[in-house]
Amino acid sequence: MSEDHTVVLPLAVIEGQHLIALIDEFLLLVDAPERDADAALRRLTPMAYPDDEEASQEYAALTRADLLDRRAEEAALVRADLAAFDREEGLNRRDAMRPRDALITGDHLDAWLRTLTALRLVLATRIGIENADAHDPEDERYGVYDWLGYRLEGLIQAADERDARF
Repeated sequence: MSEDHTVVLPLAVIEGQHLIALIDEFLLLVDAPERDADAALRRLTPMAYPDDEEASQEYAALTRADLLDRRAEEAALVRADLAAFDREEGLNRRDAMRPRDALITGDHLDAWLRTLTALRLVLATRIGIENADAHDPEDERYGVYDWLGYRLEGLIQAADERDARF
């Protein structure tokens, strides 16, 4: 597979800014000293041995920090790819809705996929989504969860097209 293939992800300026904010919050979360106690982060590092609690805890103790560090590195990479969307002060509605392209090089696409998935998992934990039907449609955070899924689906299609070509 060629790593010079670039995916163009058009986002409204405000979408890019909101995604930056979500990533910034995620980076704070994965870098928090109490990260082992957070249910959302535990969901990012699921049990390796569901039938053996002791073995799962031992495995988690050995791998969780490395897994979360890798997630932080990938999220920082995605954050850097969104530099064109950094906050602009005093945007009017028209400017906020103006499209701008996020350019995702082939070697960054997997980091984007994993980061958006991680954001969705954290948000799902925060709003109590355990399966597709288990959510409160009135919860405004569900709209963010759904939007992340929409963007993730588009990137998955781009990854599939990329893989089909190479």
